[in-house]
Amino acid sequence: MKPDHQRHKVIDRAHSGALGINLRHLRAFSAVAAAGSIAGAADELYRVASGVTRSISELESGLGRPLFDRRPRGMALNSYGELVLARAHRIEREFEDARARLVARGGIGASADLHPLFTSILNGRRLAVVASLVEKRNMPAVAREFGITQPAISSALKDLEGGLGVALFDRKTRGLSPTPAGEIVAFHFKRVLAELRHIGPDIAASEGTLQGSVNVGALPLGRTQILPLAIASLVVRHAGLHVATVESPYDALAASLRSGDIDFILGALRSADEAKDLQQEALFEDRISVIARAGHPLARAARIDFDALRQARWALSRHGSPSRELLERFFSEARQAPPMPAVETGDLAVLRGLLLESDMLTAISAHQLRYEIRDRSLVVLNFPLDRTRREIGLTQRLGAFPSPGARALMQEIRAVVARSPDFRAPR
Repeated sequence: MKPDHQRHKVIDRAHSGALGINLRHLRAFSAVAAAGSIAGAADELYRVASGVTRSISELESGLGRPLFDRRPRGMALNSYGELVLARAHRIEREFEDARARLVARGGIGASADLHPLFTSILNGRRLAVVASLVEKRNMPAVAREFGITQPAISSALKDLEGGLGVALFDRKTRGLSPTPAGEIVAFHFKRVLAELRHIGPDIAASEGTLQGSVNVGALPLGRTQILPLAIASLVVRHAGLHVATVESPYDALAASLRSGDIDFILGALRSADEAKDLQQEALFEDRISVIARAGHPLARAARIDFDALRQARWALSRHGSPSRELLERFFSEARQAPPMPAVETGDLAVLRGLLLESDMLTAISAHQLRYEIRDRSLVVLNFPLDRTRREIGLTQRLGAFPSPGARALMQEIRAVVARSPDFRAPR
């Protein structure tokens, strides 16, 4: 398993365009859009008009598109500008949410206005540096990642902490340890980065091109058939699109989803309590099955009972996993002792090998071993686990505004499920 900082990297080369966006320019852009003129925006921002003009010019140059129609009586957003403004407003809300959380934790005063501070100090690169420092907790490693010097990082961090009036890190002999304020800031900085990296793909999509990067949280059930088919179908039609999958336990994926590191999760849906502030969409209904090799003695049995299952050797997913909990609940409701596994593993390759090379049984979704069952090297035993049904689907952050690529991939996943007879529609 890869270390956390590799699985959930703050920003990679596919997102490098977001690093160059200057938040000061973006704030000037929002002010001009609201005021309808350079002069009005300059008054609002307490800046000289030439400075605001330069910010707009540099932002447009960086994005490679004009954002306004210049008119004798002012400036009006064009279609590109509307797309950028939607992301700019979401960024402003993230900064406001960060301020509210910092106030609530007692880190800053209630009257503090952080938006001017953040936009004056930060650009996409500095956002990513601070977020990466919280993840890696090692300044030399972050300096190498971004190709900058440690003194440059220290200076930027000092400016930010000085403006906030609160420490973001405790400096220790073995590295940095984020303070509660540091954790809050990094969380919202990563959400801002997500918005920044979607600006370019938004513009490209308006011109008919899908590009950018999509990060998918892949839970076990979607990895075998649904996600590969959807990705293959999409990327063959859109060469500029890059898809990365993240394979981790649900809790880790949900945390990455909330912080903006991944775009959505495909897999088993959770209870309302587990999925607070998340939006879930059921695609189909699934149940777990008892699975064995084709030549297993129980594969030829006319009748399988609980005693036969208890005498078998089992390879099961780890305790606490959804499929394991469903199996144990099934046995409990039948007033039977659940099977005690000889092997516990979350690795499908290990599980597949154990089933093919021994008389072990497992209990997972048949979709996860679809190809072996289709080729008849593995079989589903005649012991239905009817009361193990669960919904499988897509999970997004509540209120998220996915990139065009993420929206397209989710639509492709829906299409894969809809056209396959293997999936039962949710009730």
